[in-house]
Amino acid sequence: MNSVVIGSGFGGIAAALRLKAKGHEVTLIEKHPDLGGRARVFTKNGFTYDGGPTVITAPYLINELFELFDKNPKDYIELSPLKVWYQFVFEDNSKFNYSGNETEMKKQIEEINKEDVKGYERLVNFTKKIFDKGFMELADVPFDKPFVMMQQLPSLLKLKSYKSVYSLVSSYIRNEKLRRMFSMHPLLVGGNPFTTTSIYGLILYLEKKWGIHYSMGGTGNIIKGFEKLMNEVGIKIIKGHEVKKIISTGNKITGVQLDDQTKIETNSVICNADPPAVYEKMLNGNKDSLMFKWKKNRMEYSMGLFVYYFGTRITYKDVEHHTIKFGNKYKEHLDDIFENKKLNNDISYYLHRPSATDKSMAPPEQDCFYVLVPVPNNQSKIDWSVEGEKMKNLVIDKMENDLMPNLRENIVEDFYLTPDYFEKDLNTKYGSGFSIQPKFSQSAYFRFHNKSEIYDGLYFVGAGTHPGAGVPGVLSSAKVLDKIL
Repeated sequence: MNSVVIGSGFGGIAAALRLKAKGHEVTLIEKHPDLGGRARVFTKNGFTYDGGPTVITAPYLINELFELFDKNPKDYIELSPLKVWYQFVFEDNSKFNYSGNETEMKKQIEEINKEDVKGYERLVNFTKKIFDKGFMELADVPFDKPFVMMQQLPSLLKLKSYKSVYSLVSSYIRNEKLRRMFSMHPLLVGGNPFTTTSIYGLILYLEKKWGIHYSMGGTGNIIKGFEKLMNEVGIKIIKGHEVKKIISTGNKITGVQLDDQTKIETNSVICNADPPAVYEKMLNGNKDSLMFKWKKNRMEYSMGLFVYYFGTRITYKDVEHHTIKFGNKYKEHLDDIFENKKLNNDISYYLHRPSATDKSMAPPEQDCFYVLVPVPNNQSKIDWSVEGEKMKNLVIDKMENDLMPNLRENIVEDFYLTPDYFEKDLNTKYGSGFSIQPKFSQSAYFRFHNKSEIYDGLYFVGAGTHPGAGVPGVLSSAKVLDKIL
């Protein structure tokens, strides 16, 4: 069977490899000159910047793809476990080293609030239950039929999936600092901790189960390893060409048309592209049923991202590999991003310093970073050609003040991406960073289905479909596809 995969993010590559292992002839098409989608790599003047995901969890999902072809993952990639997973820096500049070391964790919790140690233990136990059900049991189950969802509802309700992550955490933890820290995980997959279903509390346990890893040479080296494997096993890769149209006869898929008018015949198209863009731009939405139009129109999208990449002429040895800095306000700031769709100077940010672990990412004696700031998506109508520079300067001021003295004068190389990049280059609706929000009403059956609700022979992997965003999520979406096919 001949299958076409559109898009080469983690989901698309995983789908291509799984199809090939099933005996399909596979063609992978990527509009950019390089593979990776959100996980593209930018190199400038000796600095290597990962475009997107930098937190690698559940490494077995990556290793499995090499093992499908009896290959040893270590011949292709090197994953290194981190000792400190995140350093949290609070508004009063106190710090918390979040890790898999339970003794250290409890000691630090006790210093903040003694009573919360017991609550933390109970929270971890409860997130294990959510993890066992939501991840181990359901992450690779197709949710394309209503009865599958109906079957699961009782156990999902028992796991308090109607609660938000923040409210779940708050039922165990009293201290506000700790509440913020243990409820931040939805932000890693595009959700607001105050509205994201507590099913996503499973990320807290998922990290504990397998740890947090870094790919030596950057996440881009995982993509390189996959590309090498795809070439070895005979997947045809077309780069630098965009699929402009998915061709159908009635509601049956018959092929795709590229930007140079080339047509490729196939009755099986797997999209790693964002589902709304596929339905609206590649299929013109003309076959959509009323029900599907309603579903599409009611979807709420994740926040946008402002990502500032920079290199410094000195090293900042006190900055950990992953740092999360909270602003003064938490809920109000998230309301501005998700509900009010407006910018706010009281930002929280995530700072990535790969050169803390991997000196190859920067020239000798220099340091490499990216800082990611959640911002409203493009429903906000923010003019990033004006606001981009302002945001960059605000971020530099904050980091200089919080973590990195004399930063501005030590920056030797920099650029930034705004929601406009996500909308124009990555074709995400409203420039959202993670497709649709992970609310309960947009989870499992209520997301865009892995097997199209409208077209025969059209399938989806990646952030907008089940189970959702994040590297484990998109890799699992390819396992869902495996089961459907």
